[in-house]
Amino acid sequence: MSEASFGNPQIVEEEVDILLIGGGMACCGAAYELMRWIDGTDLKVKLIDKAAMDRSGAVAQGLSAINTYLGDNDPADYARMVANDLMGITRDDLAYDLGRHVDDSVQLFEEWGLPIWKQKGDEDKSLKEGGKPVRSGKWQIMINGESYKWIVAEAAKKALGTDNIQERVFIVKMINDKNDPERVAGAIGFNVREHKIHVYKFKACLLAAGGCVNLFRPRSVGEGSGRAWYPVWNAGSTYAMAAEAGAELTMMENRFVPARFKDGYGPVGAWFLLFKAKATNAFGEVYMDKNKDMLNDYPPYGLAAVPASCLRNHLMMHEMKEGRGPIYMDTPTALAKLAETMTPKEIKHLEAEAWEDFLDMCIGQAGVWAGENIEPEKKASELMPTEPYLLGSHSGCCGIWVSGPTDLGAPKEWSWGYRSMTTVKGLFTAGDGVGASGHKFSSGSHAEGRLAAKAMVKFALDNKDWKPELDTPVDELVEEIYRPVRTFLEHKDYTTAIDINPHYITPKMLQFRLQKIMDEYCAGVATWYQTNAKMLQVCEEKLETLKEDSVKMRAKDLHELLRAWENYHRIITAEAHMKHIQFREESRYPGFYYRMDYNFVDEKNWKCFVNSTYDRKSKKWSLKKVPHVDLVSKPKPTAS
Repeated sequence: MSEASFGNPQIVEEEVDILLIGGGMACCGAAYELMRWIDGTDLKVKLIDKAAMDRSGAVAQGLSAINTYLGDNDPADYARMVANDLMGITRDDLAYDLGRHVDDSVQLFEEWGLPIWKQKGDEDKSLKEGGKPVRSGKWQIMINGESYKWIVAEAAKKALGTDNIQERVFIVKMINDKNDPERVAGAIGFNVREHKIHVYKFKACLLAAGGCVNLFRPRSVGEGSGRAWYPVWNAGSTYAMAAEAGAELTMMENRFVPARFKDGYGPVGAWFLLFKAKATNAFGEVYMDKNKDMLNDYPPYGLAAVPASCLRNHLMMHEMKEGRGPIYMDTPTALAKLAETMTPKEIKHLEAEAWEDFLDMCIGQAGVWAGENIEPEKKASELMPTEPYLLGSHSGCCGIWVSGPTDLGAPKEWSWGYRSMTTVKGLFTAGDGVGASGHKFSSGSHAEGRLAAKAMVKFALDNKDWKPELDTPVDELVEEIYRPVRTFLEHKDYTTAIDINPHYITPKMLQFRLQKIMDEYCAGVATWYQTNAKMLQVCEEKLETLKEDSVKMRAKDLHELLRAWENYHRIITAEAHMKHIQFREESRYPGFYYRMDYNFVDEKNWKCFVNSTYDRKSKKWSLKKVPHVDLVSKPKPTAS
């Protein structure tokens, strides 16, 4: 690669009506749905993916279960479950709306070829024909899902057409409209394989680039560095780019700290729900039973049939802090109990399913078992809470404030014309991007992408004659994006060691600094997820310094340019997370984080949404309380 070609990328400009940013479940859902509604119009659509759609997003490795399928369940019960698990603060309108639509996506997955486990006697019936799935819980169904994402991506690509898909392009900035600063008009990014900058203008955009991973120092270090529970390519791009465009964020203080099999980050859902395993302390005591009185401090979220996820962590960590660790998943007892009524052949099949749970979705955990000589029917495995993750589609609800449905009795302030549109005109989101509405998981993200797609088509048609104009010259944007490249080329010969230079910092080192700051001051694993106002003040100061130093990041190749921009996005996301925890003077999610100076849930003063906006010019945040309204106690209309 010559310096000339690296330093002077080709600029490719394109105008479309609707742009989809991301290749995960939400954008795959949107791609499929869009093509049903633009038939007969001349709307032009394009999907941009940082990676490749077949293995993009959180479902990349596959899954062994679909966690959201209602079947005979009531969408109102689903909305209540979501609210309870997220300690009472969710948008019931968004959850209910998702609940009444999600099954259609799951039935499509089966039509496209996804194998879904069926109960005896229903093996030859599809879900649409009334076939009963094997449930591992009230909302979860079992699948053979190693190729889950491949199947869903194939349908999206078939609908959209490969000419309308651009892979290996990392969008890094949204661009507002020159004539209306509260409107989005374009996006810019770079090719991670070729020396090209891509500029897109559009009428509407779906920003669905996942949540945020590697914001905090991970538990896995050394050769395990980079191992995480959620996909490492989720760099907070959704939140950061939306915030810079002026979109209102919500509940960014919320994070998810999953308790997973130690070191491999293997999933526990099937073990708890399907195999009926119990988690114990080192002395064999079931801590959920032993510590159940601790849940009395958190009614009603701890006293529900299934206590909130954060509270289950709270009881687990109590055991470890009291010196009764490690924590174990008692796999031998669970498998032995299930085997009591089985034939030897059925027992062998059960053991195979125990391994397949990991092989379907987290092969690294199977590697840990094999490497540590663990046979699950003979030896228990350690559990450990992970580092925090920010997301809006799993057991978390941080994200962007969006317009909801109009037929569910929600406050009028919760809807402003187009479903899933942010407070910035033309900017839509779905999946991890939608705040205050967790527990969508893979199927819900797909369904939410479809809801957004339908609204985007309407928006594009309603604004058919509008022409986008970028508020920043393209040349300026190109210089900003390629600044890490310029920095490297200008200073690389100053020293004989390429990674040691007083004029620049490598993206890897800057990421280590960010992770250390967040881990030690913003309630990471180093402090048992504890923080306080003074620690957050230090965090704020150190993030300010980090932001100053971030402009000195270098990029010696396109991969480092990718890493540099992921870091920019993570820093803005980190700042939002820190500011929200700082603003909310309570510990709303014990087990996920603790404000030790306000170590209680304050229902009187803080049962509300916390929303924020970011000013790109001043680089300042504004935060406010937004009233919470409970909708699920009222009767709701049937699915549309």
